[in-house]
Amino acid sequence: MPDTTKPKVLVADDERVIADTLAMILNQSGFQARAVYSGEKALELAPEFKPEMLISDVIMGDMNGIDAAIRIRALLPSIKILLFSGQAATADLLEKAHSQGYDFEILAKPVHPQDLLSKLRSVN
Repeated sequence: MPDTTKPKVLVADDERVIADTLAMILNQSGFQARAVYSGEKALELAPEFKPEMLISDVIMGDMNGIDAAIRIRALLPSIKILLFSGQAATADLLEKAHSQGYDFEILAKPVHPQDLLSKLRSVN
């Protein structure tokens, strides 16, 4: 039976090693984390898993992380969203989201686990 006292975090990254590693670190650090490998999968799993937080790469193959975050926020209005990216194209996507009234924070890849954990604890 899952531990309902641990904050749930959904990690989305099309680089499986990154998604799996982040989920593992989070699970070992007091969170209940699940990894998915696309924006579509994150959108599919979010209503069932009901995470308190989404951590997503911005640039993914099927659906970018910002679009996934906007659609997941529509389903789960109180979800906290943390995006990360290693690509310059992110600025345009972020600007588009800002123009639609979304204020997402983006961490640069690679994300150091301690930085990620302290960021997660500050938004909870």
